[in-house]
Amino acid sequence: MSTVAPRPRVAIVIPARLHSTRLPQKLLLRETGKSILQHTYEAASQAAGIDRICVAADGEEIAAEVRSFGGNVVLTDPNHASGSDRVAEVARGWNDIDIIVNVQGDEPEISAAAIEQVVGLLVQNPAAVMSTLSTPIRTKEKLNDPSCVKVVFDEAQRAMYFSRSVIPHPRSWNDELLAAEPAHFHQHIGLYAYRRDFLLQIATLPRPAIEQLESLEQLRVLHAGQTILVGSIAEPSIGIDTPADYREFVARHSSLT
Repeated sequence: MSTVAPRPRVAIVIPARLHSTRLPQKLLLRETGKSILQHTYEAASQAAGIDRICVAADGEEIAAEVRSFGGNVVLTDPNHASGSDRVAEVARGWNDIDIIVNVQGDEPEISAAAIEQVVGLLVQNPAAVMSTLSTPIRTKEKLNDPSCVKVVFDEAQRAMYFSRSVIPHPRSWNDELLAAEPAHFHQHIGLYAYRRDFLLQIATLPRPAIEQLESLEQLRVLHAGQTILVGSIAEPSIGIDTPADYREFVARHSSLT
């Protein structure tokens, strides 16, 4: 008699750091009546099939904010080098969880569908240990922007490389390249799902030179010879990195209320 494998238990962890270089204390900005962190927490909570959600805070100020809106929070080591290291600290105490989703704290408009898709990649591919998302790049401005991380993946959706540079880099440029179908250029979306055991493993690996040069923690995984599956969605979620980003978010929020 065939048996159906049990549904994996899934948790969302939102790593939250108080200090930000380009937008100080951005997670606590609240011109909409709610902090960016609260918006992100509530948006992520809409995803189906999630068994647990919490914020991994770097200090008491962030923790107090999460408690103020009734969220779950775990205080973590303030000296972590990356968000995934902070998420791994929380995951160590969760022996009952199979898949961990890392949602950035500055993604107040993250969609439930994006979270469900990145989890689905691991559920549908039992041999895979990590997944993320991408979206086509259609403007030269974004393609040339180092803050827009690019990803190249193969026909099996396995990431080949991530970079702040233009990849693939055309030998000769033609604006029609941006309109090609399927797209030539893909923006990486910083949403990750990991199998818990693998997350704990990569958190112990040293940061290789390519990770330090590009300041991209996902390169630690590729450098270690592991596979990252890359799904595709039509539109990127919009992170808040600058004062202009926040003004635009407030305007969009105001138009909906």
